Order: sequence, then structure tokens, then C-alpha cells
Amino acid sequence: MSYQRPKLCFLSTLAAAMLILAGCASLIQKQMGICPGAESASQAISTLKQRSQNAVPIKASGQCLLRIFADGKPLKENFPIKVWFNPAVQICLQGDVAFDPKGVVVGSNEREFWLSIKLKEISSYWWGKWYEKTFTARLGMDPELILEAFGITESGSEIKNDEGWFLSKEGAFDVLAKEEQGIIIKKIYVSRCNYLVSKIEYFDAEGKVVIVTEPDKYKQVTESFFVPAYIKITSYADDSRGDFMQITLTSIKSANFTEKQKAHLFNRPEPKGFRHIYEIIGEELFEQLQ
Repeated sequence: MSYQRPKLCFLSTLAAAMLILAGCASLIQKQMGICPGAESASQAISTLKQRSQNAVPIKASGQCLLRIFADGKPLKENFPIKVWFNPAVQICLQGDVAFDPKGVVVGSNEREFWLSIKLKEISSYWWGKWYEKTFTARLGMDPELILEAFGITESGSEIKNDEGWFLSKEGAFDVLAKEEQGIIIKKIYVSRCNYLVSKIEYFDAEGKVVIVTEPDKYKQVTESFFVPAYIKITSYADDSRGDFMQITLTSIKSANFTEKQKAHLFNRPEPKGFRHIYEIIGEELFEQLQ
């Protein structure tokens, strides 16, 4: 009897474990089965637009890990950041790099967008006007990418209508694909259960992925507005080097900005003290003489 009891106990435990595992598998299948997602591209776009319209002003802080190439050499920086966002397209990200609280600045308003990096290896300022911007710039820190990671569809490449958009299903995701002249230029992966964006892919004219944005770990700010606490943007535009920016927000709060604060945060700063100044027009970068 002393040998039978452990055996019976083991068999009972094994049976219970199998039942638990079977139940988990059944639950997972059931959860995936009750998330049918959108029935059409039009419905999917409508849902994303509604989420965009539910956005509220926020202020956040956290950390940014940045890897870019300067003169062919990789440069990696890890620095604290502050973010201010006022829907729909007013955003300001400031990174404290090398004891400079504005060592990295990313921003935009209804008219313009800008990015500046002030490091020893890189001292550059990029800017442009939304109506002149015809592509997602080859900048891993393009303000448009951050806005879209926040779920905003009213930036430079807003989803004006469902023309050219197609819907497919991949695993647990609805996948919206944007096609122009027979070429897919963008894909948006949306979780069918919560309808939050998990990944955005941008393609070049040859069908090659050039930028991937991955928002994750969403935090609920209001009943109908969620902000990703983690955003990774990887750029493969230049020889597939894989420049990336990884944002981790540890504090996200709703905010109310005064007119004075808006003017200070969301107006394009003058490009002073930079070695290079570039204006983005169409699909080109034009260096401005100083």
C-alpha cells in the first residue's frame, strides 16, 4: 500500500494538470473565437478613426533607447524623456542627452513637424510642412510615426477614406493594407479583441519593409483612450542597418494645457546651433545654407 499511494497521487495530479491544460487551451481557443474583428476595411478604418477622435491631452515621462548611425558607426544613447501630447497632432518629445534637456527634440503642430538631435557626433535639425510631406521620412524618430503609434490618424498621411485599403485576417489580427498603383505601401496590424494597433509596417516602391512601428503595453487614460507605454520604431531605410528608437513610458497622465504652454511646447523652435539644417519637401531632404 505504501507504494500504491504515491502512484495514485501522481496519476491524480497528472490527470488534474491535463484537465487544467485542456481547459486553458479551450479558453484560449474560445477567446480567439469570440473576436471576429471588422467585417470590412471601411468598418476597420471607422473604428480606428473613432479611437483617434477619443484622444485626450496627456503628459508622460520615461526612457528612450536610441541607436542611429553617424559616419557609418553605430551610436547608442539611453536617456530620460518627457512627452506632451495635445490631440490631434500637437506633440513634443524632449530627451535629456549629455546634460542637455533638449538634446533630442521631436515635435509637430497642425502646420509643421520637426526633429533635432544635438550630439557631438550628430548635430542636425530636420523640419517640414505637412502639406509638402508626401512620404514617411527616412527618420526613425519621425513625429508622424509617434503620432500613429498613439493611434492618431489625422497626421500627414491621415486615413481620409477607405479608398485603396484592403482588409485581411492573420492569426488574431485584422490587417489593413494600403495600396497605391498596385503596390502595398503600408500595413496596420490590429488586435481583433481590443482593436488596438500592434504593428505598422511601411514599404518602399519595391515592396521592401523600410520602417516598422510596434506599440505595446497600452495604458488606459480614459474610458475610450489608450496610450502605448512601449513603442519601438525600427528603420531599415538606409542599407538595412536597423536604426531604432525604443520608448518606455513609466508615467502617463491626462493633462490640461494653457495657451501659454501650448505656444511654448508646440511651436517649432528656431534651428540655432546646429551644424546641419534640412527641410523635407516631398520625398527629398534639402540642406539649408546658414
